[in-house]
Amino acid sequence: MTEADRRVEQRMVNEIMELLVTHYGGGLSEEELDLGIESLQLAIEMAREAHSNQVRKSGEPYFFHPLRVAHRAARHWMDFASIIACLLHDVVEDTPITLEDVEETFGEEVALLVNGLTKVAAAELSREVLKAETYRKTLLLAIEDVRVLCLKFWDRMDNLETISALNPSKQAFIAEETRKIYVPLALHLGMGSVAARMEALSLVILYPARADRYSRVIRALQTQTGAGLRRIRANINQACEHQKLDVTLKDRWRPFSIAAVREIGRGLATLYTLEIHVDATMDAYMALGVLHRLYNPIPGKLRDHLIVPSPFGYQSLKTSIQAGEYRLRVEITTRKLARFNESGVLTPGFEFRRKNFQELMHSLLEGESAIDTASLRLASASIQVYTPKGEICSLPEGSSALDFAFAIHEKLGLYARRARINGQTRQLKTRLLDGDQVQIERSDNPGVQPKWLDWAVTPRARNQIRRYLSGLVKETKEKN
Repeated sequence: MTEADRRVEQRMVNEIMELLVTHYGGGLSEEELDLGIESLQLAIEMAREAHSNQVRKSGEPYFFHPLRVAHRAARHWMDFASIIACLLHDVVEDTPITLEDVEETFGEEVALLVNGLTKVAAAELSREVLKAETYRKTLLLAIEDVRVLCLKFWDRMDNLETISALNPSKQAFIAEETRKIYVPLALHLGMGSVAARMEALSLVILYPARADRYSRVIRALQTQTGAGLRRIRANINQACEHQKLDVTLKDRWRPFSIAAVREIGRGLATLYTLEIHVDATMDAYMALGVLHRLYNPIPGKLRDHLIVPSPFGYQSLKTSIQAGEYRLRVEITTRKLARFNESGVLTPGFEFRRKNFQELMHSLLEGESAIDTASLRLASASIQVYTPKGEICSLPEGSSALDFAFAIHEKLGLYARRARINGQTRQLKTRLLDGDQVQIERSDNPGVQPKWLDWAVTPRARNQIRRYLSGLVKETKEKN
């Protein structure tokens, strides 16, 4: 390791320590904090020593990979056990250290997290089967501790950022897997920024020419609109100061995606968002009023996700304005909620729908294939509908009234006859829209039919329909 490498390593270690103390020092006793720091230093030494003779395909000392993964985890509010697991996440797979060694030194919690990042190994199994079994193991452990998936995201992001030394086919395989599996899972955990980053990194690998063109378009647009956007931000700042509103303005340019490339021709309105951060929820509504007095709002573009969060926990006011020649998207949220929107389930105070997540993981494990990517994609784009009592039910986009019935209760799904959607009688196959109020009418006997599999999209509904139909077939055979 060169002197420059040592300086980089020490800087990252110091930053990890500072982040952990900042985030968790106030909630720990002096003894607990000292123990956490001591364990972290021990993990750093163990990982450094275990990987001391290893280099990555790029020629870089291997230890920098787990160190960067730990650094990214620390920046997203992860705790001591998680950071230690990041540092050790490859030692069981690539060095003589065993999972038992990790558990003996650092405890059961760290061992579970490390196990979640360790591939299944069996000489008699094919690569495809090993991949599927590793995925299933990760989901099973994530049901027990969602941090397993978050650690996987940081590991995957660093791999994508340092992937150039691998052969192109291997790069493409990793990128496709990321898009199909880990991007939807990140969205489901409220980690929209993480999902967007992983998808952009994957697409750059899969479509380098398009990515290069998109970067050129964004750079040109930034140059073209820079002065105009500075004037708009200055006007908003001045108007908010006049109302004694403390605001922070941030530019956010849309990450590379296939959808973004298709919308290049629409210009600034689809590629740029102005974020406005305030201290409190009431300040957000005041800032919205100031903004709409200053610039004309575009009708139909206002979305309020402050009071009713989006299905994945995102909380902000969204609007579009016409600011002179520029049409802009604007998102207004509190500084606290901005952290939620960045780190999702990891942020202290985030309202995580753990039961929904666990049901999704179980449904995926019971699905029609080892890696049910279709269900994952559906689960990452959701709508919210209401029961007759006004309770919210989150469902994948494209769900039918039949999916709603099974989401409420298995028996309601099996005995469902038809639905009333916003007071109108509809068939069970009717697709639901965001905000619909749904009531299910029941039959005296189960009405399950094979065509229901064409009507249902959620893994839970499809699994229960298949089980019921299989039971009928088995019962018929026994009678004959």
